[in-house]
Amino acid sequence: MIKLIIKLAIAGLIANAAWRLGSAYASFYRFKDSVSETALYGKAKTDEELRQRVLELASMYDAPINDESLEVRRDTNHILITGSYTKPVDILPGVQYQWPFNLSVDVLLVDVTLRDTSTPRK
Repeated sequence: MIKLIIKLAIAGLIANAAWRLGSAYASFYRFKDSVSETALYGKAKTDEELRQRVLELASMYDAPINDESLEVRRDTNHILITGSYTKPVDILPGVQYQWPFNLSVDVLLVDVTLRDTSTPRK
């Protein structure tokens, strides 16, 4: 009976750690997806506007990324956003681990103009 209780306690601790770590990663991937969408579809004209929007998204998704660890580079049709942060994750009750998260978003902008093909060309 004691063996069963110990096994259940260990299984409970593992499930708790998996849930908390999974929740942290789910939040990170939602943040990363929002940054990708902002870079691809956003109306940010300059790198500074894009940087401010990424920092706003970080506060929305509870990602403690700061201005010093965030890098935004833009070429003609290419945007690269990189950054990193650590977030405390409760692995065991009362035990926190500073888990590292690395953000890397690489967006290629393609200008596609559709032409009218309904009228034949001569």
